[in-house]
Amino acid sequence: MNHKTSPAKCFGSGPRPIRMGSLARQTFWALCVALSMGVPLAATAADIVPVKFTTPNGMTVVVLEQHFLPIVELHALVKAGSAQDPPEKAGVANLVASLLDEGTTSRSSKQLAEQIDFVGGSLSAQASEDFTTASARTLRKDIDLGFTLLADILQHPAFPKQEFERVRSQILGEIVSDNDDPGHVAMKAFNQLVFQNHPYRWPVHGTDETLNKISLSDIQSFYAKEYLPNQVILTIVGDVTVEQATSLVQTYFGSWKKGPAPPRPVRKQPNIEKKTVQLIEKDLTQSTIVLGHSGITRTNPDFYAVTVMNHVLGAGGFSSRLMDSIRDKQGLAYGITSHYDARAMPGSFWINLQTRTEATNQAITSALTEMKAIREAPVSDQELAEAKSFLMGSFPLRLDSTAKLAQVLGQVEFFGLGFDYFSQYPKWIDRVTKEDVQRVAKQYLNPQLYALVVVGNVAKAKVRH
Repeated sequence: MNHKTSPAKCFGSGPRPIRMGSLARQTFWALCVALSMGVPLAATAADIVPVKFTTPNGMTVVVLEQHFLPIVELHALVKAGSAQDPPEKAGVANLVASLLDEGTTSRSSKQLAEQIDFVGGSLSAQASEDFTTASARTLRKDIDLGFTLLADILQHPAFPKQEFERVRSQILGEIVSDNDDPGHVAMKAFNQLVFQNHPYRWPVHGTDETLNKISLSDIQSFYAKEYLPNQVILTIVGDVTVEQATSLVQTYFGSWKKGPAPPRPVRKQPNIEKKTVQLIEKDLTQSTIVLGHSGITRTNPDFYAVTVMNHVLGAGGFSSRLMDSIRDKQGLAYGITSHYDARAMPGSFWINLQTRTEATNQAITSALTEMKAIREAPVSDQELAEAKSFLMGSFPLRLDSTAKLAQVLGQVEFFGLGFDYFSQYPKWIDRVTKEDVQRVAKQYLNPQLYALVVVGNVAKAKVRH
């Protein structure tokens, strides 16, 4: 592929100037120069050879040098997410993450925002089920500021009471808004059915009931217990050397005191022992349907075979069986997809779609029919080849920026996948056979025992399943 272009083409020759901040402007200029010189801008698997080391206080550091753009991405993964929320207080981990950049012991939220905005950088934090991430992105020349601010919000959050109340109220408002979305309502109910008495049963941001039980002391105690350097994977990607990164990590994180790693009891996910149906009344012209059951962990050896199988079944867009049958042949839905959410503990498998109320039963039956069919007969050579070609071909798109690379590197380390993941992923996908697809379909799809949620006009839908 020829990357060459000219700076004139990059900037255009029109009279209107392009307005942008310093990070965007300098990145844009560097991008144009790189393109004009034919420099490849996306990392190939062969280029991804990170260096990993552990600091004296137990922090895992992963450094990947990439010198074609003057950007550095700092990505801290804290091994604590909503799965570690105290029982009946779902939303604590998310509140902690949301408050990290709302003020530290030495900077107000306004000062944090102004300092990162002044250099055109970014600073953010976000919780998920298994972990929390905090990131800073700056130009190479502002790397010290990136380290300063990221280290400050991770080590010295102040958790001001006023900000705690404000952020909690904001999240409660988002929950009210989500309750008007039938898709959100259906997924929330589905997770309650599949993950009974399990940490994954709650939304990451909690519920209105659980959020109102959370106190500021809950936030402080969660932070004190979980935010430890020996619980952090710090990924540094971009225009920095390993020597520079090592020195900067020591300067800004060296005084962070390690502590005892919090216990992580293994929570066995309950299996669905009988078909479970929940119908939720909403006066709508369509039914929103979510159907599925428990899934797999990210470290399951069958992950790659399941990925290929799921692509053929419903994750492959217009080429998937669900889309072909339910949208194209029967005209029952505009879109339908299937998902495997592989996490640290077994996640879930689900199919979701919207259909006109009168077609609810037909759509459910058709989805179950496709689940049965992929278990009972091998997929075709063409289906297998197309699925593998797409998955291998799209893999580099997950690595085409410093932010994406830092994120994926952090998760590769978190799940213990090994850094050969980047070169091996296409090979692992390519090795999947038709026999593998049918085997994992039989093992991980169950069209007899599942949870079904339908949101819509229950009386008109007349759900028989």
